[in-house]
Amino acid sequence: MDNTNKLNINQWAEEDRPREKMMLKGASALSDAELLAILVGSGNRDETAVELMRRVLASCDNDLNQLARWGVADYSQFKGMGPAKSITIMAALELGKRRNLQVAKERTAIRSSMDIFKLFHPTLCDAPLEEFWTLLLNQSGKVIDKVRISTGGIAGTYVDIRVVMREALLRQATQMAIIHNHPSGNKCPSQEDRLLTERINKASQTMNIRLIDHVIICEDSYYSFADEGVL
Repeated sequence: MDNTNKLNINQWAEEDRPREKMMLKGASALSDAELLAILVGSGNRDETAVELMRRVLASCDNDLNQLARWGVADYSQFKGMGPAKSITIMAALELGKRRNLQVAKERTAIRSSMDIFKLFHPTLCDAPLEEFWTLLLNQSGKVIDKVRISTGGIAGTYVDIRVVMREALLRQATQMAIIHNHPSGNKCPSQEDRLLTERINKASQTMNIRLIDHVIICEDSYYSFADEGVL
């Protein structure tokens, strides 16, 4: 690459430098690449930080949710992206996820499958493995707690129904929902998902606890057993 006419980022017009641009115009005026460039601070001998981040984003279709699944090894494919820079970006994306979780906690009443999706999406949308959770509610549909029951492989996870019911009884829940993710991106329930739902529903009826839904979460969509009339 010919760098003869290439400007160092410090030689850019002040309003075009990411930090200065953010001070002058606010964070919303910056592109994703510019925001990431502020985090990493520098690029490499051939690229500015902004150019490097544009290339990183292009490799994951400019999708921050996809980028949030990356590990240090994924970033290391790019010249100039060592462990320190990689971990800085990973930490920032994790903070964004936690911010969404805090907002979700404010939704204390569960009225629909969409409420369940919004509550769990920040946690499960980019989880690399299948996780199974239970959402415990009181008689008014207010959230008592949400509990991760198990974590498994890409294709499935083992669920002990006794553990599910124990968590509901310990927290004196009168209603509950069960939730898991499909890392494959296919929201449709498997035959195993359907059988598990039936077994948990029967167990909850025995304990006089109402199973209101089983929601399967993918990156940008979900499947609700209740909405589909199969629960």
